Amino acid sequence: LDVSMDTWNFYTCLVSLWLHRFYIYSAVAFGISIWIVIQFTTTKTKKKGEKSNGNPASFEGIEDKVVNGYATLQAKEVYVAGVKIFYGSQTGTAKRFAKGLAEAVIALNLPVEVISMGDYDPDDCLSEETTSRNICVFLVATYTDGQPTESAAWFCKWLEEAVNDFRFGKTYLKGLRYAVFGLGNSVYVDHYNTVGRNIDKWLWMLSASRIMTRAEGDCNVAQSKHGSIEADFEAWKAKFLSQLQALCRGEKKPCSGKCKKGKCKSLGKQSKESSDHEHGASEYENTEAEELFETSSDEEADGEEAGGTNSVIDVEDLGSIMSHMKKAKVRNCCYRDTGTSLTHKNAGRKEEGEKREMITLALREALTKQGYKLIGSHSGVKLCRWTKSMLRGRGGCYKHTFYGIESHRCMEATPSLACANKCVFCWRHHTNPVGTEWRWKMDQPEMILQEAIENHQNMIKQFKGVSGVKADRFEEAMTVKHCALSLVGEPIMYPEINQFVKLLHQHSISSFLVTNAQFPDEIRNLGPVTQLYVSVDASTKESLKRIDRPLFKDFWQRFLDSLKALSEKQQRTVYRLTLVKAWNVDELKAYADLISLGEPDFIEVKGVTYCGESSASNLTMANVPWHEEVVRFVQELADLIPDYEIACEHEHSNCLLIAHKKVRL
Repeated sequence: LDVSMDTWNFYTCLVSLWLHRFYIYSAVAFGISIWIVIQFTTTKTKKKGEKSNGNPASFEGIEDKVVNGYATLQAKEVYVAGVKIFYGSQTGTAKRFAKGLAEAVIALNLPVEVISMGDYDPDDCLSEETTSRNICVFLVATYTDGQPTESAAWFCKWLEEAVNDFRFGKTYLKGLRYAVFGLGNSVYVDHYNTVGRNIDKWLWMLSASRIMTRAEGDCNVAQSKHGSIEADFEAWKAKFLSQLQALCRGEKKPCSGKCKKGKCKSLGKQSKESSDHEHGASEYENTEAEELFETSSDEEADGEEAGGTNSVIDVEDLGSIMSHMKKAKVRNCCYRDTGTSLTHKNAGRKEEGEKREMITLALREALTKQGYKLIGSHSGVKLCRWTKSMLRGRGGCYKHTFYGIESHRCMEATPSLACANKCVFCWRHHTNPVGTEWRWKMDQPEMILQEAIENHQNMIKQFKGVSGVKADRFEEAMTVKHCALSLVGEPIMYPEINQFVKLLHQHSISSFLVTNAQFPDEIRNLGPVTQLYVSVDASTKESLKRIDRPLFKDFWQRFLDSLKALSEKQQRTVYRLTLVKAWNVDELKAYADLISLGEPDFIEVKGVTYCGESSASNLTMANVPWHEEVVRFVQELADLIPDYEIACEHEHSNCLLIAHKKVRL
């Protein structure tokens, strides 16, 4: 009976389950559905995360794939492994840009390496970049006479030799992807961004692939496309980062090298795809001059396809080759005409547009850090250390010893921060702009003088109550009696210099004006100044070019004409000679000839002042002559010019004065 009851209970349960089977099926189906939804959502989220990263690490780029019931691992393709930024810098600008670009690349979760070209051996390492999947960026400055900077010299030399060495082959760097940003100054017309252009050309000739057309930053504010070299770089950087992100996603390919008619086909495709950066890209569209570079490379390729200069040509193929050459010639002429017309068009557009300010934001920061009080858009004033010295009752500068000018009542100023030279001994570390003519906005002389005096007085006020400052001299210092227009730059470039000097004299302020002997016409047109100086930094053409690094091609003729113009001035004139040991101290006879040309009333000879280490100059303390050496030089020079004699010396300034005998009292 018990067994029959157990059997009955078992069958009863089965019947109950059978009767409720639809509920059980529904519960199981609901559970399976929830599990499928969870799995689908998780997988989709993971894929979205990987896609948004653009370049996941290798262990993140592995996805499961089911084949015949078994899961296999397949690595996702990595389009960009990282970025290597090479820089060739002299004054530090390219290095600063490289660090800024590196920070932006890091923000994209990409590995980045910043490399000085001076620390890189291209012979051993550059070929590795053809298979590394890295993007190589070159930020290179053009230095004196179109030469590369010291750190980039060997890299450029090696690259040029590799192009011309048949042992490397034309495909030596095939697979290397690169971009070039050149730093230069368009004032140097013949050498503007030469280094950047050469590196771009040489890499292309070795079959490397551009990811974008070469860009150029211009230190010349008046001609810079975006107003300053910093703005030029920022515009290029935005475009580069956009291109880099696209490459990481595999959406765009670098320049194919098959560009025609002066335009990069790859860039054309990119502009359609990147609508997010349409405005920024339109601002930085490549000029025809830049695009023509792609064409010139094409023409070289066309020439090679046609057979090359060293290959043997069959008579049957001669007609086809001649046809190629005619088409290339016509196309080249069209490009030249287009480039010329566009150049004139752009120049006209810039002339029509509003002139830019000389002082950029970066320049303002640099000069302010050096202690300048900037006035308007192109002027400045600074407190001389001799002014501070005389406020304390101590000695004054050489002007006090030579001419009786009280240093605490002297204001050092300039109406033009721009200069036409880049002298190796310049104590301003080449932070000021350069130019051969006035191309900037111009402030009125009345405003410049008023603010110069106010700024000078405010700097004097800071010494009120300072220990050692004499009360009577403090009161005297509030009234400016002399203005030394020798602070920095070339004051004679300022178009209203005559009116400015006239205003000084109306305020009973005497004027000393220093010019670098590159503007003979301006010297002739200059009105009376208390004392007119000309810097005579060397006595031969070669040494002047080496020391002053002038912008003008005809710098030597301008130099001689300026000295002749000085001799025509019916006022007190001065030669200022700055002696740099191992540079210009062995040219006594040539100096004597220059003195007879300009016939100045006075000759100031001083040893160069060492202003600390500067990346723009290789001068050291070894180039500073001892005072005894300066005295010996002056004595030997005086023996060669019988109409002159030594009048005075100021040992603290390492300076001596030679005076014409006609001014002897």
